[in-house]
This record gives sequence, C-alpha cells and structure tokens, in this order.
Amino acid sequence: MALYSTGPIDNTSILGVRQTQIVTVKVVNRDSLNPYNFVIQGFLLNGSRTMYVNEMLNLAPNQVLTRNYFADLDAFEFVFATVDEVEAELGISVWGKQASGQLVDPHRIAAWEKYSAII
Repeated sequence: MALYSTGPIDNTSILGVRQTQIVTVKVVNRDSLNPYNFVIQGFLLNGSRTMYVNEMLNLAPNQVLTRNYFADLDAFEFVFATVDEVEAELGISVWGKQASGQLVDPHRIAAWEKYSAII
C-alpha cells in the first residue's frame, strides 16, 4: 500500500475571491495487465482537518480517470492511497482551476513531480 499527499494547499481569498474553486484529479494506470484499487480523499483545513471527499475507485489496465471536486475553500489537501499490496503503476496529477476552467498554476501538482510520501 502506498500513501501520497498534495500537502496543505493555501487558497485564501484575494479581494474576496479564491484562486481555485475546482480541483481536477487525473489518475493513469500505466500497468498493461493489472487493475488497481485506490482511494481519493479531500480534506478541508480550517483549524481542524475535515474530510469532504472519500471515493474508492478501480482503475483498469491503461485506463485514465478524471475527477472534479469542489475546492472553493481557504485551505485543502488531497490524499491518495493504493489499496493493493503491490506497488501500483499509477500517475497522479492535481490541477487547481477557476470556476471558468482556467488553470491556477500555483495549485498544480503534476505526476512527474514528487508527492509527499506519508508511509
């Protein structure tokens, strides 16, 4: 089992508007034979850590999955956990977006960059 985190993401409002209103998570299974089960959890960080996303998913071989989540919050964090014992061939990216769909560069964590390993 592997556990990864975006770490805390500051999304404090500027002139009454937060930079990110939507978080898009993209996950790719690079394994051509094995499916993988994994969990996506999103947390509101407002003095305490409150889970507001908890989704268990199955990713078929060579499948790409896209999920959009509410993120119009002052601070948030996303955590990804593989359920399978073997090391999954998963690539994960997280994209902060404005309500219009425009990307928010400071809230981008791409698959080729290191995630904070919690294990």
